[in-house]
Amino acid sequence: MSTLEIKDLHVTVETEDSTKEILKGVTLTIKDGETHAIMGPNGSGKSTLAYTIAGHPKYTVTQGTILLDGEDVLEMSVDERARAGLFLAMQYPVEIPGVSVSNFLRTAKTAIDGEAPKLRTWVKDVNAALAANNLDASFAQRSVNEGFSGGEKKRHEIAQLELLAPKVAVLDETDSGLDIDALKVVSDGVNRFAANGDKGVLLITHYTRILRYIKPDFVHVFVNGRIAEQGGPELADELEATGYDKYVKAAV
Repeated sequence: MSTLEIKDLHVTVETEDSTKEILKGVTLTIKDGETHAIMGPNGSGKSTLAYTIAGHPKYTVTQGTILLDGEDVLEMSVDERARAGLFLAMQYPVEIPGVSVSNFLRTAKTAIDGEAPKLRTWVKDVNAALAANNLDASFAQRSVNEGFSGGEKKRHEIAQLELLAPKVAVLDETDSGLDIDALKVVSDGVNRFAANGDKGVLLITHYTRILRYIKPDFVHVFVNGRIAEQGGPELADELEATGYDKYVKAAV
């Protein structure tokens, strides 16, 4: 049983002019076997939540807690959070020239597990994960994200997710920039991960189109650094029909 608990989270960021509060009291619990979708307009704080969970140094927590299975995430370094079972798929994956996908994945797996995977079985696992995400085995020899298309970057993120097998996956706009074919591949990968039953998923998105393929248990509407509304998958249908206007106006 794994549970990610976010309680009354307040987060600030330094701007050129001042310190700006982005998250203004977010409370959210993700249990294993649950898929949560966070939706909202640009600038509402969705990505800030993702990066705060992961430990990005740009963001400062001024109030509240984040607990993973009762352990204080905020006291952990970024690598400790990964070893504890947190995973972040970034909206804009960075390029790492000179580091092959193969070496990157094996180094990450070794760091998380505390020991290197057996090479023969690992190569099979990597090839299987790549194939499941419509990536050729030769993809493993390319430098991480260098020259990748948008779809390749996102499918590579899902291959990482499947190989590293975290407790909770935070997916920051994994659907952005994807054509319909790549969207289906990425969605299938997330569904395979979630189907284990002991994994939690926090899916951040602007649009409902990915929710046609990934069915959330809970939908949360983010506006102005807070959760303005929450409900079941039917809430996504309402947002598709009416947009965010009524929540934005209520937050003003």
